[in-house]
Amino acid sequence: MRKRPGEVRDAIVSVLKARPQGASVADITRQVTALIGDVPSSSVRSYLQLNTPQLFARMNRAQYVLNGFGYQPEHFSEKPASRSITIGKATLVQDDGLAWLARQPAHSVHAIVTDPPYGLVEYSDLEQKKLRAGKGGVWRMPPSFDGTTRSPLPRFTVLKQTDLDALEQFFTEWAARALPVLVPGANVVVASNPLLSYLISGALARAGLERRGEIVRLVMTMRGGDRPKHAHEEFSEVSVMPRSMWEPWLVFRKPLEGRVQDNLRKWGTGGFRRISADRPFGDVIESSPTRPAERALAPHPSLKPQAFLRQLVRGVLPLGKGIVLDPFAGSGSTLAAAEATGYESVGIEKDAAYYDVAVKAIPKLAKLPSINGYSR
Repeated sequence: MRKRPGEVRDAIVSVLKARPQGASVADITRQVTALIGDVPSSSVRSYLQLNTPQLFARMNRAQYVLNGFGYQPEHFSEKPASRSITIGKATLVQDDGLAWLARQPAHSVHAIVTDPPYGLVEYSDLEQKKLRAGKGGVWRMPPSFDGTTRSPLPRFTVLKQTDLDALEQFFTEWAARALPVLVPGANVVVASNPLLSYLISGALARAGLERRGEIVRLVMTMRGGDRPKHAHEEFSEVSVMPRSMWEPWLVFRKPLEGRVQDNLRKWGTGGFRRISADRPFGDVIESSPTRPAERALAPHPSLKPQAFLRQLVRGVLPLGKGIVLDPFAGSGSTLAAAEATGYESVGIEKDAAYYDVAVKAIPKLAKLPSINGYSR
């Protein structure tokens, strides 16, 4: 089909806006084709060359970026991590997750399980300072109930369009950097929420990962269900939005090499580990809010319970061997789940305070008692 004037150029601009660290001609061609249909790589290359340096800039390794658009090489430092520690089969690194991925060899990670900063804003230095001071900011501080202090919740409804655009760009870039590090068939499981999951899912797909569905964590949270603010008596029978009773964990996979059985033989990946010979891994996992005892061991606002994480982490390596990566490790709960399951794992955490928490928390969380192989 004949393209309208400027359609290829506009598609290239759209692709590179989502890839502020740049992309190769082959990557750009693939994503442009996904947006507007078949486009020869020679046409993409011509558009890039004709519009450089007015619109595009050529980097090392034959990659292109938008000229002057969001490219900040100092943010993605090539310097080695400042700290790292080995705890059993787990390795924890203090580093920027994207910078760390850029330094890793190809085909070195077999699965990713992560609960990322999917609003980005709430984990900025400013908002974390407010949170630690108990002042809220973008974090909602629920009141105490029956003497128990409830965990803060991020207010995703206050994110501006610029925040949502940055979120989409961040996850497209993150997935693009993760893709070469993963072995073919590697599972990528990413925690999200019903308000933002569509943005993250689209970003991961555009980067080249295959969407494989969602895992539903059945859990009652404090999000939603409230009456209109300052009008709760007037509209006593109204909930502004549904009370959240589940949490989506997006499931993606790096494309296979050949058939599933071929990929399993070569890389040990390509599916999920069955619960037993009679029970396949399912996409609904009953859960509960993280218990106070676990929060005391690993104080982090997004901490997930070991009972849930151990089931998830166990499932992502179909043959029970390989390396599980959490590039947004927080207080180390994913690494602890991998340690309890007997898997090798690597966690990357940028925040120095959370890194210190994780160093202490991982061995304690991993030693929590279990029922049927999962923690209490």
